[in-house]
Amino acid sequence: MAQVLEFRLPDLGEGLTEAEIVHWLVEVGDVVAIDQPVVEVETAKAMVEVPCPYGGVVTARYGEEGTELPVGAPLLTVAVGASEPAADGGQGPEQAAAPDAPAADEGSGNVLVGYGTGAPAARRRRVRQASPAVPSVPVAPAVASVPAPAAVGGHVNGSAGPAGPVAVVSPLVRRLARENGLDLRTLTGSGREGLILRSDVEQAIRRAATETASPANATASTDAVGSTGAVPDAVRVPLRGVRGAVADKLSRSRHEIPDATCWVDADATELMAARTAMNAAGGPKISLLALLARICVAGLARHPELNSTVDLAAREIVRLPDVHLGFAAQTERGLVVPVVRDAHGRSAESLSAEFARLTEAGRSGTLTPGDLTGGTFTLNNYGVFGVDGSTPIINHPEAAMLGVGRIIPKPWVHRGELAVRQVVQLSLTFDHRVCDGGTAGGFLRYVADCVENPAVLLRTL
Repeated sequence: MAQVLEFRLPDLGEGLTEAEIVHWLVEVGDVVAIDQPVVEVETAKAMVEVPCPYGGVVTARYGEEGTELPVGAPLLTVAVGASEPAADGGQGPEQAAAPDAPAADEGSGNVLVGYGTGAPAARRRRVRQASPAVPSVPVAPAVASVPAPAAVGGHVNGSAGPAGPVAVVSPLVRRLARENGLDLRTLTGSGREGLILRSDVEQAIRRAATETASPANATASTDAVGSTGAVPDAVRVPLRGVRGAVADKLSRSRHEIPDATCWVDADATELMAARTAMNAAGGPKISLLALLARICVAGLARHPELNSTVDLAAREIVRLPDVHLGFAAQTERGLVVPVVRDAHGRSAESLSAEFARLTEAGRSGTLTPGDLTGGTFTLNNYGVFGVDGSTPIINHPEAAMLGVGRIIPKPWVHRGELAVRQVVQLSLTFDHRVCDGGTAGGFLRYVADCVENPAVLLRTL
């Protein structure tokens, strides 16, 4: 007899608590292999294909595309040991596993937090055992898979009242409702067993805003929030996924970090000539971004204050020993900042290859959460957009970001004479808590000196 196992949304790492189902890769009745991707989800960090650690027949799926699920919520059930769908069409997990059902003797090779990487079944979390040798997973009816939080003394999730228990799993949903003055007891969730999703809360907030924008206060509403509150044709874009994560991070950066910006123009003619000479010598091509990264790393070695973070709880500045260099990249899904690990130990060739790999992964949407976290300093080449300068927002919790504008021919005084040179504007936005203007100016001046005369970099390596 086939054994029905329930696969829940795994912990995808980096403190993520929920994910949105973007696209199902399997249907009910499909046969899946161990580690086969079954669903594509979007977290606040990246788009991720989630592999299933079990092999068998898909008997049920939970959640439509566009639905947000908390970590630990059921994704699907798999009949392990079955080669074809169940007789009832596989529409639910009602068939409980028999106590003597054979156990799957092969584990997943993928790292799924909470499921392991081929460890014995007795060590897998969320999978209860009938005996040490035989894994047995009692599968309840679909309505019992995500229980609503229990009410204690009439209080559920911090709310009380006659409306009864509030089916909310995600703390983010509760916070969103609280911040917008929304009583969750008044909502009917669209999730399974009435589970209230973030989309339900957002819809209620929009509905309340529309009801508030009555003709009597239309003028006041227009003055306060523009015309979007009263115009039915206004387009509203939910701040979720990558866009929402960017919004949260930038808002937090502006709220917490007292940033300041300094900038300088530099003659990049010699740097461009050096790159041309390096690439003419044969071998892998060296990108301009890689040369700028080498300059940044050398500058951070001279000014380590800028490769740090601030621990507010301890009221300490934490200077970091390694440079994990982030770089801003624009993709179809928005702005992302992939991170080059251990940039301080890489050559220009290695940096070029890693920049190319991460850029391609960003364009194809295959960046992992690990590729997008852990940076200690960011290099932002906004010159690719055809602009000269910018005052970028620091990528929290980092302490600084170097911005590079476009490199274009401009009149420049060179060796006492007016000449046309390749000029670039460099800007440094820094956390004024970790250093003063002297340190920031010293770093930026060193970067500019290396751009104008690459031999300066060779002398300090």
